[in-house]
Amino acid sequence: MKQYYSLFRIRFINGLQYRAAALAGLSTQFAWGFMEILAFAAFYRVSPASFPMEFSHLVSYIWMQQAFLHLYFVWLGDNDISSAITSGSIAYELVRPLDLYGRWLCQDAANRLARTALRCVPVLLVAFLVPASYRMSLPPGLAQLALFPISAALALGVASALTTLMYITLFYTLSPLGIRIIISSLTMFLSGSIVPIPFFPAPVRAVAELLPFAAIQNVPLRIYSGNIAGMGALKSMALQVFWLAALLLIGRFAMNRALKKVVVQGG
Repeated sequence: MKQYYSLFRIRFINGLQYRAAALAGLSTQFAWGFMEILAFAAFYRVSPASFPMEFSHLVSYIWMQQAFLHLYFVWLGDNDISSAITSGSIAYELVRPLDLYGRWLCQDAANRLARTALRCVPVLLVAFLVPASYRMSLPPGLAQLALFPISAALALGVASALTTLMYITLFYTLSPLGIRIIISSLTMFLSGSIVPIPFFPAPVRAVAELLPFAAIQNVPLRIYSGNIAGMGALKSMALQVFWLAALLLIGRFAMNRALKKVVVQGG
């Protein structure tokens, strides 16, 4: 575990160096957050009772989504890993005395946490200072406040495990672009990134909530906002644990299978 901790720490510190890129991205997150809230506000003014989430819950959901954007978006992968596979430098990774799957998993998680650490505080500060109608609120109870960090950590594990599985598929393709577009599109839609899952039609929602994509940002953000609580929150977190374990097992199996057949040409 000391090796994984050292790797995690190195990658996290390295990710903190890109402060200029983080500041540049903040303007996009502010603009997108305000745009989403204003768009939903126009619909809520017509018929607030017609929607499955209270507007205050939705506002908190959107602001938390922007604050933790880089923690859960699968398309924000590590280009170093993709490049290592496609260029053949994966050969150097294979001779290191460290499990490759665990290394990639830690590396991806550290990168996500570093990017989030640089961006989340300014977003949250603005979210608590904007006019009352569009202001983010604290969780409605201590239970939500206690469950949120646990659910957020599980969601990070699911996101990193899913992304690592995406890296493994590159052993069988010539370009990382195709699989990244497919997985990213599915994740953005089915995790509630574009429209929160409660707004889906009932049959689609019933299926989406059982998929691994819903175990990423959907659960922690809805717990924080108060949209799900009590046994509903615990059941959703149990599903997170299931998908985290399942993806880790699938990823480990896929990695072992891929490494048995990998061939590095050139030298």
